[in-house]
Amino acid sequence: MLGNFFEYFLQTGSNDGHLTILGATSGDTGSAAIYGLRGKKGVDCVILFPHGRVSAIQERQMTTVPDSNIHCVAVDGTFDDCQDIVKASFGDAEFRERVKLGAVNSINWCRVLAQTTYYFWSYLRVTDKYPNEVKASNGVNFSVPTGNFGDILAGYYAKKMGLPVGKLIVATNENDILHRFFSKGEYHRYDINKSISPSMDICVSSNFERYLYHLAGDDPTTLSSWMKAFESTGQLTITGKKLEIAQADFLSARADTSMTLSTIKEYHEKHDYMLCPHSAVGVSAIQQLKEINHSTVCLATAHEAKFPDACSMAVKPLPTPPVELSSLKDMKTRSSRCPNDAKVVQAFVEARIKERVDAEEGGVVSDGTEDGGASSMKKLVTMAIVIGAIAVAAQVLMKRR
Repeated sequence: MLGNFFEYFLQTGSNDGHLTILGATSGDTGSAAIYGLRGKKGVDCVILFPHGRVSAIQERQMTTVPDSNIHCVAVDGTFDDCQDIVKASFGDAEFRERVKLGAVNSINWCRVLAQTTYYFWSYLRVTDKYPNEVKASNGVNFSVPTGNFGDILAGYYAKKMGLPVGKLIVATNENDILHRFFSKGEYHRYDINKSISPSMDICVSSNFERYLYHLAGDDPTTLSSWMKAFESTGQLTITGKKLEIAQADFLSARADTSMTLSTIKEYHEKHDYMLCPHSAVGVSAIQQLKEINHSTVCLATAHEAKFPDACSMAVKPLPTPPVELSSLKDMKTRSSRCPNDAKVVQAFVEARIKERVDAEEGGVVSDGTEDGGASSMKKLVTMAIVIGAIAVAAQVLMKRR
């Protein structure tokens, strides 16, 4: 959706007809951004990922995309390092203006807004099937495996919009800064542990600052003081009434590797259902909190075939992977590697943009591009229909309330 909007408005002359998307990924959202932006006219997409800290299939989902406007960069560091480079680049006014910098994934508010639809859709399906149970429990509960706090933040906003949400459960792996915050009020930065659920190997959650703004009473001055203290000390501690409010907004639980593998094995043996190591964290959370009931939804995150090394520790033999993933091993890859240095990455971005522009002016056509405005307008109309359908669904929900 976002890629089509970008392309359409750039072709009208907005932003001087060019946009450079710079994003960081811990695994899955990078390939989602890449597939949404591949071949889009006027858009260069640069995705940073931590070298050696995503699964082989996650990496191949990104690096096998051949379009010349896609640039995959393995950074020598963690996801937090990649995210810091993105933030530093947005803070560099001269670089931002030169390359016409834009955001994607949950840094872009549109991503969080789109994710609110998961909660409305799920609520309607659960209440269709178990209306009495939902009524008795005062809404539908949601358990969300999270590292960057984007998906569950969408649930928080869905609740604020009026959706009858019961409990929002923050499910973390060993990198449990969010669980420590909601259980003890301690948002303290530690080193990142490499886990079997790499997309959640995050210490500083980009979207958490958005929630802290509301916890601060929508007061930007308080939020600014909190974040400055955190940036200088690596610690933010909340106590008293503020902590009580946070604990009323969210429950939390932590699942380590052994608990995650146990959950994967249990659900495969009992239910013939194969969980990915991230989704299993969400299921483990509701087990720990004794919230397994017809009013609780666990949001799944990824196909388990992306994580064969982790899943094979719990289940053997593994189910046959879908051809869309198994075929990646035979595809040609294309990526670059950079040190953990914002200036080096920025220089790389500008060099790649120049190379692509020079090649296209020389008559080289990138793969996957489509013809002009007619195609973009068709896509925009399709998106308008989808958004209209979501609005109708929301109206139906409100009437049912």
